[in-house]
Amino acid sequence: MKQQRTDVLGVGFNDLTMEQAVDWAMEQMQRHAAARVVTPNPEIVMLCRRNPAAAAAVNSAELVLPDGVGVLYGARILGRPIANRLPGIDFASALMARMAQQNMRVFLLGAKPGVAEAAAKRLEAQFPGLTVAGVNDGYFKEDAPVIEKINAARPDFLLVCLGAPKQELWMQQYAAQLDVGLMAGLGGAMDVFAGNVRRAPAFWRRAGLEWFYRLCSDPRRIGRMMQIPKFLLVVFAERRKQ
Repeated sequence: MKQQRTDVLGVGFNDLTMEQAVDWAMEQMQRHAAARVVTPNPEIVMLCRRNPAAAAAVNSAELVLPDGVGVLYGARILGRPIANRLPGIDFASALMARMAQQNMRVFLLGAKPGVAEAAAKRLEAQFPGLTVAGVNDGYFKEDAPVIEKINAARPDFLLVCLGAPKQELWMQQYAAQLDVGLMAGLGGAMDVFAGNVRRAPAFWRRAGLEWFYRLCSDPRRIGRMMQIPKFLLVVFAERRKQ
């Protein structure tokens, strides 16, 4: 997207309202541009600092949305405030609601076998008019048959839930071969859409504490959550350098 990005520890973020992001996405789908959307949180920012290939895949995407509230805190500390946090799952939901009004098509890729099928049923019920053109789990070993399956369905929107950085690298590698309008890497969103994982209640999300709710719900996430304080420590170190 032709917009100046806000750099947060090497990842450049677009700062858009939800309406602006959805308008842009609809335009890409009309053009059938195979544009890529990525939604980094602090964990992915830290991953990009360690993994140059992941950083290149994220920064070369057409739209980079700040998913975690930690990104907003980091940007503010660095003196480059970002006004809007756009969680990937909220972006996808808002986009599919708009797509449903025009009877558009989505393909669901990722998660364990059976999850995408469950998500398809729930999404079509939630967004009447939206067509799930096809599904495929994330446990494939060969890319070519999956690409062929997606292209045969010719979706407007491809939802890629393979986990980071696999999904970002996969979208970057195969964008030129995919006959889609738009694709977005959304990690564990498929399980939420399928009803297997419950999101934090609205109060927790508004307070910027969705990460804490998820930790309380699944203490095994503690290792991943430790990336948040590490991220903030690096942000403060960067601030001191400035």
